[in-house]
Amino acid sequence: MVKPCHLVKPVSATLVAARNQTQQKGLPSQPVPPLHQTCELYLSMLEPIVEEDELKRTKELVKDFQKAGGVGERLQRGLERRARNTENWLTEYFVKYVYLDKRYSSVVQSNAGMVYPQMEIRDKQEQIRFAAKYIVGFLEVKKMIDNDALPVEYMKGKPLCMKQYEQMISSCRIPGVKEDSLVFYGRSSNPPKHITVVHNNQFFVLDVYNSDGTPLTVDQLCVQLERICNASLQTDMEPVGILTTQHRDIWSKTYVSLMKDKNNKESLSAIESSIITVCLDKAMPLVSDEMSRSSITHWMQTGGGSQWNSGNRWFDKGLQVIIGEDGICGLHFSHACADGVTHLVLGGYVIENINKEKTKRMPPTIEPLPVPQKLHFNITPEVKKDIKEAKHSMDVLVQNVEVRDTVFAHFGKSFLKADKISPDAFVQMALQLAYYRMYQRCCPIMEPVSLRTFRLGRLAIINSTSSASAALVKAFDDPKIQNSEKVDLLEKALKAHKKSTNMAVSGQMIYRHLLGLKMQAVEENISMPDLFTDTSYAKAFDFRITTSQVTSKFGWTCVGPEQPGTYCMYYSIMDDHIYIIVTTLEASNTCKETDAAHLIQAMEDAMLDMKTLLGQTPRVVL
Repeated sequence: MVKPCHLVKPVSATLVAARNQTQQKGLPSQPVPPLHQTCELYLSMLEPIVEEDELKRTKELVKDFQKAGGVGERLQRGLERRARNTENWLTEYFVKYVYLDKRYSSVVQSNAGMVYPQMEIRDKQEQIRFAAKYIVGFLEVKKMIDNDALPVEYMKGKPLCMKQYEQMISSCRIPGVKEDSLVFYGRSSNPPKHITVVHNNQFFVLDVYNSDGTPLTVDQLCVQLERICNASLQTDMEPVGILTTQHRDIWSKTYVSLMKDKNNKESLSAIESSIITVCLDKAMPLVSDEMSRSSITHWMQTGGGSQWNSGNRWFDKGLQVIIGEDGICGLHFSHACADGVTHLVLGGYVIENINKEKTKRMPPTIEPLPVPQKLHFNITPEVKKDIKEAKHSMDVLVQNVEVRDTVFAHFGKSFLKADKISPDAFVQMALQLAYYRMYQRCCPIMEPVSLRTFRLGRLAIINSTSSASAALVKAFDDPKIQNSEKVDLLEKALKAHKKSTNMAVSGQMIYRHLLGLKMQAVEENISMPDLFTDTSYAKAFDFRITTSQVTSKFGWTCVGPEQPGTYCMYYSIMDDHIYIIVTTLEASNTCKETDAAHLIQAMEDAMLDMKTLLGQTPRVVL
């Protein structure tokens, strides 16, 4: 787990920047795992999720793949050569395969959000003032990022790569016909000085620096934001932003059409290059207290649909700040630009700055402020039709997303650590037991870990489902098996998870290595090896549940599953409780395959049953 650093006032910004740059340059390169090791672990990983005849066939394919002088060795040499000639052999492949090549909507299925605790905002003026404070706090953090003065983070004593922080500023995902691309304006020779503000589906350019280079004050920003709100009172404007919710192939065609018009091109460029987008939302509909947290999470992911705030967005932006008139606030961001934990830490920095702002008195300024520039779009009949279709598609998507959450209050990290149990491994085993009880089968479960101990590192995947965990869940409810044997199986499953975690964090990851070998075959124009077209390979990457442990005092993160019929689960393990949030996505006009509420209940039952088992049975703590 990455531990965020608290903002501190550096004694010397120059010294801090020099030290940080030295640490960044000194980060190790990400290693290429040994081919033989990955092949062995791959077969072991498949054992609990494929049939015996499939596994037998795959063993033959693996044997052929890694034989001396074979295609596996050739691809491995290519990866090793790539590692010597690039800063990170995996990152470009990772971003391309996991994000830019995917053609489904980036809303829910790719992007993520962070929800802040609800702010004390009761009307438009308070919304404007909080937005102004947030922008000032953000610009303070941006200054530290620009000057390489942001405190370096550490994981288990090792410094982390800080490159992702600059990648979320002035960045945007650009739709392409077959593959999207990313643009980063922050480190250009003339970096942007403006943000975009969207209110009632209308976009404005707002310069956030004075002529002398100093950032606007809270009071100045309040003036500018009020001007924007007054200039966008009309509520029946075409929501051009909703086009960014569409299937990427559809959006890319509309994008090409928009770019043919000079005025549209300039407006798109202004949005894409802006430092961030600030979304001033109207209040969401009232819900019951028990549904409040899950409804806010749903809102932060989607905007609520075309009748609410889904058009009050530009979902391709690297970072959007969402501030509702009812105090519902948070972030929405592109995962392609940076990982969720990085956004979480940045959001925490900004909130700390806002809290400090309460005690600061800014001197009055008399500099005249230029009127914020409204961005105009020339909407052809074809684009108007595209907007109508995007509205419909988005409303269907909103309808098909389900979010459920719970606070498991029976115990938390303190109890588990006192019993010498890894809290994360315990939750992962409980999830596997819950899934097995629901579906009577094991499935691949994705749990990411950070690779930022390496230069430009992104994410690896822990092999959470193992032969040891499969043996545990199959035996757990069998009355013929003694409790002592079940505890032994639990110990083995926890150890297997710890081993997989340690291997992934150290760069010895199975999934990413296999991905690299597959992408290398494409790069070298080699006929795709049978190993990667095998049914077992497809099943290994068919994650029925994606998970992530994210803990922050500033709020919680939210993301949806990549595919319909699967689950996405985020959890925060606190000292005395565990917060769990599950999101599902169903395909339209199909039978419901998932049940978020059922999975959460099964998770609670599994954790209590595992605790009872451990309490009733003596165990040897190693």
